[in-house]
Amino acid sequence: MRPASLQARLLAGLAVVALGVGGLMALLATRWGGHELDELLDAHLAQAAALLVVQHSNPLAHDDDRVLDAPSLHRYAPRAVFQVFHEGSLALRSSQAPIAPLVPDMASGFHTVKRGDVSWRVFVTRGASQDVTVLVGERAAARQEILSAVLGPLLALGLAALLLMLLLGAGVLRWGLAPLRTLSQQLAARRPDQLAALALPGAPTELAPVLGALNALFARIEALLQGERRLTADAAHELRTPVAAIRAQAQVALGAHDDAERRHALSATLAGCDRAARLIEQLLMLARLEAASAPPRTPLALAELARQALADAVESPLNQGHALALDAPAPVAAEGDPLLTQVLLRNLLDNALRYSPPGSPVTLTVEAGAAGDWQLRVEDGGPGLDEAGLARLGQRFQRGADSHAPGSGLGWSIVKRIATLQGWSVRAGRSSSLGGLSVRLTPEKPAG
Repeated sequence: MRPASLQARLLAGLAVVALGVGGLMALLATRWGGHELDELLDAHLAQAAALLVVQHSNPLAHDDDRVLDAPSLHRYAPRAVFQVFHEGSLALRSSQAPIAPLVPDMASGFHTVKRGDVSWRVFVTRGASQDVTVLVGERAAARQEILSAVLGPLLALGLAALLLMLLLGAGVLRWGLAPLRTLSQQLAARRPDQLAALALPGAPTELAPVLGALNALFARIEALLQGERRLTADAAHELRTPVAAIRAQAQVALGAHDDAERRHALSATLAGCDRAARLIEQLLMLARLEAASAPPRTPLALAELARQALADAVESPLNQGHALALDAPAPVAAEGDPLLTQVLLRNLLDNALRYSPPGSPVTLTVEAGAAGDWQLRVEDGGPGLDEAGLARLGQRFQRGADSHAPGSGLGWSIVKRIATLQGWSVRAGRSSSLGGLSVRLTPEKPAG
């Protein structure tokens, strides 16, 4: 089943509310109107009885036992009857009244009695001399007929007004929801590569957050797509070099006439394969990081992670007698993702080993600061970078001063992306103690 539209849901809700409120008002109006009508007609009965009492306060004109019947002067006359008893005997009655008293005990006041299939509302009163008793009655059904005659047209008008209100409400809802239809039409008409910001002139304020969220989503998708396009173009260009080198060394190995030349060509082929594999690994890592959202932050044993990363660097093929050192005197309260932090530290140490001379020092320092702050530094004894090199740092496939060093220039991009995901800031400069490059990571300060 198709889900109901927002307009249909709102209209149904309005209809239920209107019917509920209208039904409650009709019920209250019926009860209130019936009560008021009963009071009015009871007053008429009392007035009629009073007139009859006044008229028969003196002895009746006839002395025999005949009962006088009042003439019926109107077609509505059967709805109301009266009886006048003098000293317990019926002396006067309307033509439709029975011989027996409407109220058997003739107690004074209002009574609701039933004679046969007809219910009567009867008022009983006595004269000043107590020898005259007057009973004035009215059919109960007549009251209901009057109430229906009065409220029926009003209820019909109310129902017609309700239907008109629902029709007008449907039109108002359609007019009010027109911006939503326009928005859906714009989205349906868009091509997959059309990621420009949505423009909806005259949009109500309630749609502003939706438009803002959609435009922000389009901007993020556009940024991701542009990053993927740049990465794909740069990777295609960068992969040509190791692939061409592997092909060339393979051709040399095929045409070699002695074992030494063949062995040298095969060694160069293996080195080219390693470089291509490293490049592909970094490209895949960077692609995952570009599409990733910020991971949940958990407490990190940063000093322990730094110790493990340094132990891995000792066994790395890039370690050519470097003097690796760790300075982490105390535990540090940091937050982040352990796996991403390991990747970040490995890339920082790999870069330090790649671009520093064999045997030069490489230090990893973890320090705790005041108020929960901390910093992590990786320093090397290499040539470092000048101002232009520092400005280019982080651009993909841009290597350090030693452009012949093995690498793809993606390590720094990976470091910056991981730091951004974990809410860390990265700064690079010259090491004051070792003379090479110094990379410092610290937690970002909250805005404001």
